[in-house]
Order: sequence, then C-alpha cells, then structure tokens
Amino acid sequence: MLKIENLHVSVEDKEILKGLSLEVPAGEVHAIMGPNGAGKSTLAHVATGRDGYEITDGSITLKGEELTEMEPEERAAKGLFLSFQYPLELAGVPTLTFLRTALNAQRKARGEEEISAPDFMKKARAAAETLKMPMDMLKRSLNAGFSGGEKKRMEIFQALILEPDFLILDETDSGLDIDALKVVAEGVDNLRNADRGMLVITHYQRLLDYLAPDKVHVMAQGRIMDSGGPELARALESDGYDRYLEDAA
Repeated sequence: MLKIENLHVSVEDKEILKGLSLEVPAGEVHAIMGPNGAGKSTLAHVATGRDGYEITDGSITLKGEELTEMEPEERAAKGLFLSFQYPLELAGVPTLTFLRTALNAQRKARGEEEISAPDFMKKARAAAETLKMPMDMLKRSLNAGFSGGEKKRMEIFQALILEPDFLILDETDSGLDIDALKVVAEGVDNLRNADRGMLVITHYQRLLDYLAPDKVHVMAQGRIMDSGGPELARALESDGYDRYLEDAA
C-alpha cells in the first residue's frame, strides 16, 4: 500500500531523513515511535507533499504509484490522508461546505460523480454519530474556537467523510484526555479494513492500547532503527530511546 525506499530529505540544507525505508501493506496499522527530532513529522509532511522539504534520494509509492512529483491535492485524490498534529482554524469557512467541496473535488479528480447534498448530509450524520459529535459543531467554521480535543476529533471526522485508502495520523492523540482519546481511537478503528492502510505517529503507548497496531517501528536520527509487535511499544514506554540514539550516533 505505502512503500518508502531509501528516503533522504533535507530542510534548509540540513538532512533530516537519512535513508529511511518502510512498507505498510493494505489492511495493516503500523505505528512509528521515537524521540523529539527523530524526523517523524518530517516523514508525514514529505509523504503528503508539503512545501519546504527537499527529497535528495529515494522514493515514496502508494499502491505502486510514485508520489514524489505529485502536488498535495493529487496525492489526496489518489487516496492519501494526513491527520494534522496542529489542525488549522479556518474562520469564515463552514465545516460542512468545506468538506463537501473537498470530497467532490476528490471524486471529480478520480472521474466519479459528485455526491448530492442529501447523500452528503446522511454521510456526515453517520460520521458525527460515530464520533459522538453534536451536529451544531459541524455548523461552525472549520476548527474555529475548537478545543484541542475537538480539533483532533474533527480530523477523524474528515477521514470518515473522505474514506482515504491510506491514513497518516501525526500525533492525533496529543492533547486528548482519556475520554476523547477513546472516542478518537474508536473512530480510527472504524476506518480499519482489508483495503486500507494506516501509519500512526505517536509518542505514547496509550493510543496503541486501543488501536492494537500490527507492527511498531522505532525511529531515531532520521532512520527506522527497530521494528516489532505491540510489545515493542510497551518496552519503549519503560526503557526509553537511549540505546537507539546511541546506535544511530
């Protein structure tokens, strides 16, 4: 589903990713954990096409298609989704209008028919019910005045609406209390299926307790240093990253 090979990325002539390789098959949820400065968010931004990152070597493919020369909106139409660590507020942009426009833009890019307003509202109500979101929240401007937890819930709401093939969740659990974390995790779990892959970037094992990833990767100094099952996340929680930082150095 997602394949990254020998990826080298620089920001302002400083190399951040240093030969990173990673594969996430369809139907699997993989987690990346690592210390601050490991390059986790850089990986998310580069995969989804954010400006300011220079790929000096390597490739990123989604379902066999090379992504590195595509614009962000092309990658989105191909089925790639990023849940932001710090979602933006768009004052004056109604949430439901924004999302129906985004969904129809993607459908048009794929040669599909646009969704009607009644069908969209039916879809929105079902997604809101899954995430225990009041419909009044969806009548506001996108993320404007939302709490941190509401913003993260809105990110998963967008994923439920857009139904991407592959999700990258960049610290979706940060800033969430236990109740909000459970709701968001349940929303993510509803997106799991045999044809969809996910890459979850997190500092904490608590989200992984709910998601039960198929594989956990440890990232340090711009590379994947170790991979294993959920037990690896529990070991990191108690032992930290010191030995990986020493190995990377």
